[in-house]
Amino acid sequence: MAEFGGNDGLSPSNTGGTVAVVSDEIDGKAHCEVSVLNGDCGITADMVGSGSFAVPVSSGLETTNNASVGLDSKPGIPRRSSIIKDGSRQRKERKKTVSFSSMPTEKKISSASDCINAMVDGSELKKVRSNSRIYHRYFLLDADMQSLRWEPSKKESEKAKIDVKSIKEVRTGKNTETFRTNGIYDQISEDCAFSVIYGENYESLDLVANSADVANIWVTGLRYLISYGKLTLNMIESNQNKMRCSWLGDLFNQADANNSKHISLCAAVQLIKNLNPGLKNVKIELKFKEFHKSKDKVGSDVTKEEFIEVFHDLCTRPEIYFLLVQFSSNKEFLDTKDLMMFLEAEQGMAQVSEDTSLEVIQSYEPSKEGQLKGWLSLDGFTNYLMSPECHIFDPEQKTVCQDMSQPLSHYFINASHNTYLIEDQFRGPSDITGYIRALKMGCRSVELDVWDGPDNEPVIYTGHTMTSQIVFRSVCEVINKYAFVASDFPLILCLENHCSLKQQRVMFQHLKKIIGDKIYTDPPKPEDSYLPSPSDLRYKILVKGKKLGTTCTSSEGEVTDEDEGAEMSQKINIESAEQPSVPQKKFQLSKDLSDLVTLCKSIEFKDFPTAFQKQRHWELCSFNEVFAGRCASDFPGDFVNYNKKFLARVYPSPMRIDSSNMNPQDFWKCGCQIVAMNYQTPGLMMDLNIGWFRQNGSCGYVLRPAIMREQVSYFSANTKHSVPGVSPQLLHIKIISGQNFPKPKGSGAKGDVVDPYVYVEIHGIPADCAEQRTKTVTQNGENPLFDESFEFQINLPELAMVRFVVLDDDYIGDEFIGQYTIPFECLQAGFRHVPLQSLTGEILPHAWLFVHVAITNRRGGGKAHKRGLSVRKGKRNREYATMRVLLIKAVDDVFKTATLPLREATDLRENMQNAIVPFKELCGLSAVANLKQCILALSSRLMGADNKPLLVFNLRDQYPNMEPQGLLPEVLKKLVNTYDMMIQTSRSLLENSDNVYERILLAQKAAMEFHENLHEMAVKEGLKGRKLTKAVENFTWNITILKGQADLLKHARSEVQENLKQIHYAALTCNLSKDGPSGSTAGSESRARPGSLEAIPETATGEDEIFGDEN
Repeated sequence: MAEFGGNDGLSPSNTGGTVAVVSDEIDGKAHCEVSVLNGDCGITADMVGSGSFAVPVSSGLETTNNASVGLDSKPGIPRRSSIIKDGSRQRKERKKTVSFSSMPTEKKISSASDCINAMVDGSELKKVRSNSRIYHRYFLLDADMQSLRWEPSKKESEKAKIDVKSIKEVRTGKNTETFRTNGIYDQISEDCAFSVIYGENYESLDLVANSADVANIWVTGLRYLISYGKLTLNMIESNQNKMRCSWLGDLFNQADANNSKHISLCAAVQLIKNLNPGLKNVKIELKFKEFHKSKDKVGSDVTKEEFIEVFHDLCTRPEIYFLLVQFSSNKEFLDTKDLMMFLEAEQGMAQVSEDTSLEVIQSYEPSKEGQLKGWLSLDGFTNYLMSPECHIFDPEQKTVCQDMSQPLSHYFINASHNTYLIEDQFRGPSDITGYIRALKMGCRSVELDVWDGPDNEPVIYTGHTMTSQIVFRSVCEVINKYAFVASDFPLILCLENHCSLKQQRVMFQHLKKIIGDKIYTDPPKPEDSYLPSPSDLRYKILVKGKKLGTTCTSSEGEVTDEDEGAEMSQKINIESAEQPSVPQKKFQLSKDLSDLVTLCKSIEFKDFPTAFQKQRHWELCSFNEVFAGRCASDFPGDFVNYNKKFLARVYPSPMRIDSSNMNPQDFWKCGCQIVAMNYQTPGLMMDLNIGWFRQNGSCGYVLRPAIMREQVSYFSANTKHSVPGVSPQLLHIKIISGQNFPKPKGSGAKGDVVDPYVYVEIHGIPADCAEQRTKTVTQNGENPLFDESFEFQINLPELAMVRFVVLDDDYIGDEFIGQYTIPFECLQAGFRHVPLQSLTGEILPHAWLFVHVAITNRRGGGKAHKRGLSVRKGKRNREYATMRVLLIKAVDDVFKTATLPLREATDLRENMQNAIVPFKELCGLSAVANLKQCILALSSRLMGADNKPLLVFNLRDQYPNMEPQGLLPEVLKKLVNTYDMMIQTSRSLLENSDNVYERILLAQKAAMEFHENLHEMAVKEGLKGRKLTKAVENFTWNITILKGQADLLKHARSEVQENLKQIHYAALTCNLSKDGPSGSTAGSESRARPGSLEAIPETATGEDEIFGDEN
C-alpha cells in the first residue's frame, strides 16, 4: 500500500469520475489494493475493478482551478476516455493537498546503495497499460539483484519478473508509446512516471510511483544494475563517500589542534554551521545529541566519524544526488566529460571544453582528491548549483543590454508616486529618505508636490491632507547627490507647483544652484517627431510641469493648476468614466521656472482623436488610474498607438489613501511608460514593479516590445488570444525543492513549524495570466521536496513575468514566506536556484527554491486528435495566417500577393518542427529536450556487440546524415528514417526560406507605400465611419502579420542552424563521427553516456502514428 497521503502520480477526479485500477483475482477471490484519498490526491475505492473487468477511465475527470498534485495539463480541461460519467464538469476551488512523505525524517538517499536497499525492500508502483488500465503492484528487487519482480499477478512467480540482464534502458517521464497514447496521459505526473525497456523486442514496462522520490530511487538503482551487474555493490563501496570523508576529515583535523581525536560539541556545531549557514545551531546540536543517545555515549565531545555522519544527515540533498547520477555515467562523481555534457545539454552553456569543466571543479570541489583528478563530488556539485553561476536570473541582464538609442516614448520608465511619503497618503509622514530609497532602487521619475512654506522656504507635502512637510531645498540636495547613483539615464522630476510667485523664485534658485547644469533646458526641435533617446540624455534631469506659451514675454503668466491632492480631498467617484474633473484653477507661473520645462510639458488629456491631431511629442498627459483603466478597456488599440509617440503618466486613484498600489501590468500592456507606484507600500504590485525593472541593468528603462513601438503594427491591450505575428513560447517549470524557509514574521500559532507550498504565477497580457501551485509539504521548512512540473503558454514573452511565491499552509489563513519576481526574458534555462525575498523586498538569508526551467515553442506528447495543442497537426488542420480585406482594391490586390508566400512560410516552419518531435520521441525524450540531448541519449546504445558503432554521422556535408555500419535492427531503421525526415525538412527550410522571406517583405514594402494616403484612398472608395476605421485597422493587422511571419521564418532558420550545430557538436563529443574526432574511424573509444539521457525506441507502431497526416 502507498503510505497515507502520498501523491500517487495520478490526478484524481473531483466529480466522481473513475480511473481503471485493476488487480488480478487470487485464489478465486477478487483482490484489490486501494490507495488512501488525501484531499484531491489519490485513487478512490470505486476506481478499482477485478482482473476480469476494468472500469474504463471517465472523461468526466476534470482538474480544478489550480493544478492538482502531479497534474501537467491546464486547469478546467475535461479528461479523456470512452465514457463520460459526469457531464456537468463543474469547476471547484482546489483543495489544499498535503504530502505526508516521510523522506525528510528518514536517512537521506545519497548513494546508489541506499537506492538498492530501498528496491530490495520494495515499493508499490502503478503499472500502466495501453488500454488505460492501471494495475497496483508491489515491485521489489531480488536479494541477489538478478531480477525485478512484482506481485500479485496471475502469472507464475517465475514469470512475473524481468531479468536485470534483459533491461536495455530505464527511461524517465512519460516518454514511451504506451504513455503517449494513453487515455489518462494528462493525469499522470511527468515526475512520477518511468519506463523499463527490456527484451530483444524492446518491450516497455511503464510505471508510476507514488512520488517523484520513489521514482528517482528506482531509476537510479536500475541504471546502476544495468551498468555494473553483479559488481554493483563492490563498485558502490569502493567510491561511496570517499571524497566527502577525505575533505571533512581534513577540516576536522584542523579543528582538532591537540590531535585528541575529538572536538567539543560547540566547535562541531560551528564547523557544520560554517559549511551550511542556513542550518540552525539548535538543529545541529540536537542531531549530535540524538546520535550520541542512539550510541549510548557518555559525554558531548564529537569524534571525526560522528562529525562526518551528522554532516551527511544534515547537509545531503537527495535531489542533487539524483541529478548527479543522471549525468555521471552511474558514478558517484562527475568527471570533466560528464560535467561538460551537463553544462551543454542542461545549462545551455556554449563553447564548453574540458578546461571549462576543470575551472568549475577547481572553483567548487572541496576535496583535494577531486581537484587533482578532475572529479566533482556531490558536495562540489551542490556548491556549483548554489553559486551565482546557477542563479535563475540571466547575468547578461545585470548590465544595460538593450538598445538605448530609441525615443524616450519607446521605454517603460521606473516611476514613483508621492516619493516624499513613507506611509499613507492622508496622514503619513514625509521624509527625504523616500527619495533616497527610490533613487537607489533605479527609479527614474520622482514626484515633488511643492507648496509655500514658512520663512520663504518652499515645502513638499500632499496638499489638502495632514501629511507632514519637508523642505524643498533638502530634496534638491538629495536629488543632486543620488540622481545618477543607480543609473546614468535621465531622471524626470514631476513638479507639481502650487507656490506663490515669490516662493517660485526661491524654487528656481534652489534648482539652478543645487542641481544646476544637470537640468536639461534645450528646447525641443520642431522638425523632430519623437523625443530624444535615453542615451542622448544621459546624466540629465528633465523637469515635468506646466509651461507658459511661446508668446509670453513677461516674467510670469497664467496657467491651469495641476493638483492631484485636490482629487483625493474630493473623494472622486471611482465609477466615473471621465477623467476626474477638478475645477480648473488658474495660478501665476514664473517664466524662469517655466523655462526649465522643455521635453515634458504637462497638458490636459481630452480624447484620442484630439491628441492624435494636436498633441506635440514633447507634451505629456497624466492619467488617473481609473480613467486610464477605462481607456484601456474601451480604446485599447488607440491607447497603444497613442503611447508610441507620446509619454503617458498614470498615477494611483485618489481613493488609495492607504497608499496601496495599482497593478502596473494593467497599464504597461497599453504601452504607458510612466506608471507611478507608491514605493513605501510592499506587496504583489511592488514586487511586479521591482521585478520588471531588474532587467536591463536595473537602469530604470526597459525597451517596450517591437509590436508596441512600430508605427504600423496591430496590438490590442486586452487580447485574450495569441498575438498576431508573435510565436507563443511554452514555459516548463519544475519546482524541485526548497531550502531554509523561515517562519513567517509575526506568526506564532504553530511554533517553528512551517508547512510550505509554492505558487508559480504568470503576469502579462490577459492571455498569459495564469497560476499553478504545488502540494503542501508538512512540517518541513528546511529542505522540503516538491518535485512538481508545470507548463504555461506565453503569448507575448516580452511583456510577461514569472513570480514564485512560497506560503505557509495554515487553517487560519496562509501566510507569506517569500517571493521572487523575474521577467520572462531574464530566465535562464536549466537547473537553477531562486533567491527568496521578504515582503519588504529584502533577500531572505539562505532561503532558496531549486527549480528546472525549459522554454520551447512546441507542446509535445499525446495523439493529434486527443490534444488541443498537438505538434502533430497535419496540413489539412494547419492554421495559416490570412490577410484581412480592406475594401480598397489597389491595397487588397497587394496583400493578395502575400497569400502564397505566407502559406509556404508556415509549411516550411511547421514541417520542420513537426519532424523534430517524433525524433525526440524515438530518442525517449520529451519536447523540452534539445537535439544535443537526443544525440547524447542515442550514443550509448548505438554500440554493437563488438563495441563499434552501428550508426555514425557523416559530418562532411552541411546536413549530417546517419550512415549504418552494418545490418540494423528494426528499431534503429525507424530511427534513421525519422532522422532523415527531420534533416530533409530542415534542409528544405534553409534552401527555400530566403526566397519566401524576400517575397513577404516585398509585399509588405509595396503595401506600406499606400500608408500615408490610405485615408484618402478609403474615402474615394466610399468608405466612412466604422467601415473606414475598420479598413485602417485591417491594414495595420495585415502589416503586423507580414512582419511577424517574416520574423518567425527568420527565427526558424536560426533554429535549424542551431539544431545542425548541436548534432555536429554532439556527434563529435560522443565519437560518433564517421571520421572520428581527429580523422580516425569512430569506434571503441565511444563513451557511455549518462543514464538519464539514454533511451531506446520501443516497438514501432506504424508510420502514420509517427509522422501524422501530412497529405
